[in-house]
This record gives sequence, C-alpha cells and structure tokens, in this order.
Amino acid sequence: MRLTRYTDYSLRVLIYLGLQQDRLSSIREIADAYKISESHLMKVVQALGQSGYVATLRGRGGGLKLARPPGEINLGEVVRDTEDDLNLVECFAAASECRIAGPCRLTHVLKKALEAFLQVLDEYTLADLLRPKSSALKVSLGLVSVS
Repeated sequence: MRLTRYTDYSLRVLIYLGLQQDRLSSIREIADAYKISESHLMKVVQALGQSGYVATLRGRGGGLKLARPPGEINLGEVVRDTEDDLNLVECFAAASECRIAGPCRLTHVLKKALEAFLQVLDEYTLADLLRPKSSALKVSLGLVSVS
C-alpha cells in the first residue's frame, strides 16, 4: 500500500506545526522547509482546516497553527480523512466487476491487512512523531541551526 502525496503532505504539515507550537507558521515557510509546491500545500492546509486539525488566522500577522494539541491528533484518523480511496484492489469497491469476487479469498486477506495497517496508525498520535527527536527534526527543517 502506498499513501498518496496528499496524505504525505498533510502529515508533514502537522509535524511542522507541531514543532512550531509557540508561534504561527505560513504556508510559504512550510513549503520552503520541505521543498514542496506552495500551491499544492494550500489545498492540503485548507482541507486540514476544514477537518479541524489546523487553525488558520487570516490577515496581517495571521498564519497557521495546530487546532488541537498533538496528543489529540490521531494518525489513523488523519490517514482516513486524507486518503480518497483505501480500496487496495478493485473488488473492494461497491461497483466491482471482478469475476471471482465472491469465492476469492484474496479480498478477505487484503481487508485484514488494511485493517491491521490502520489499527497500527490508530495507536499513534502526532505527539508520538514529535518525540524524542524533535530537535533533530527542527534541524532537518532548518528551524534551528546546528551549533
């Protein structure tokens, strides 16, 4: 299974904001830190705001921040909210045209695998991603300089 770039960017935004809880951040600085498209990131941030993960403050002095504490942002929830399609194979879809969908055991096995994947993500929050190496993350993103 491969997560979409959209979900990847969503998680990156949350990590960045989690590392910068003491101040507001901008889309531009997040895009620069990760060297990713600012326009694509705008869509991601807008959706994160609508889902209640990010608070956006408009106007002069505005910016972005986490809408809730990192310990309350569950990774499984974020992945479910940001992935459009968790159907690993065609037969997961309601309109499947797979000829062996009924007797095939692969569907059952893949459903169990997906459930296990999401169950592991459900065990972690954003806070878990921020410790114990938050200093190293900040250095990697250029948020602090190496002395």
